[in-house]
Amino acid sequence: MKNTKLNPEVKEFKNKVSEESRPLRAYALKLTHDMDDANDLVQETMLKAFVNEEKFQEGTNLKGWLYTIMKNIFINKYRRAVKSNIFNDPTDNQYFINSSSVTHRNDGEGNLVMTEINKALGGLNDNLKTPFLMSYRGYKYEEIASFLKIPLGTVKVRIHNARKELMKKLDSYRKV
Repeated sequence: MKNTKLNPEVKEFKNKVSEESRPLRAYALKLTHDMDDANDLVQETMLKAFVNEEKFQEGTNLKGWLYTIMKNIFINKYRRAVKSNIFNDPTDNQYFINSSSVTHRNDGEGNLVMTEINKALGGLNDNLKTPFLMSYRGYKYEEIASFLKIPLGTVKVRIHNARKELMKKLDSYRKV
């Protein structure tokens, strides 16, 4: 028969991870918008944390580590679903359908929103717009600072201010 007593460090780690289940569930619900999916996501996150316990370094923020695991699991599942074009049919029979043969794309709303975003971007001061667009295109803060010949802190402040201004201008598109 297998010895079922846990090493005190392992037990302590499992207790700490278990204590985070409630905040993890809230975050999972925010990501999935479905209680069953949220519970599955929490369970997968905790399992992955337990399996990868040796990768956790003492002194690291446990909650942040768990949230990162959860976010990565969620993103990977989403990418797999998009790649396979299989989505859950919300009707009572709960069949999975291959949506690629039955969907019709209507870009009207997307085009309208994009027009508004471009209009809001056009209204930004160039001091804010240039670093923001460079960041959006994937440049790192240090690269932007070097290119614009301004301090790193200034880059961060300008990008932050650009985001705030854009959010204010596009407030009507925020989900309630």
